[in-house]
Amino acid sequence: MDFGQQFAGVAVTLVLLGGALWWLRRRGYAAMAGSRAGRQLQTLDRLALSPQHSLHLVRVGAAVVLLACSPGGCAVVRELAPETLDGGRE
Repeated sequence: MDFGQQFAGVAVTLVLLGGALWWLRRRGYAAMAGSRAGRQLQTLDRLALSPQHSLHLVRVGAAVVLLACSPGGCAVVRELAPETLDGGRE
């Protein structure tokens, strides 16, 4: 194999990967890391209770919510004031 064939092989591979990324982004399966800046949902903490049950502390806008998740779905356990988490330091 000469250098030209190797270069062409690498170029074709990169074009195919770029096309796959473009297609996945259009479908909503892949996003850039910097695109999360405008999101209102933030995971603060997670506690695994068992392999299929867990508690999640989530910030939604200005509210903080404690969620219980299981294979049957998720339920709101309690809605907390943001001041209770960090002592009002925000």
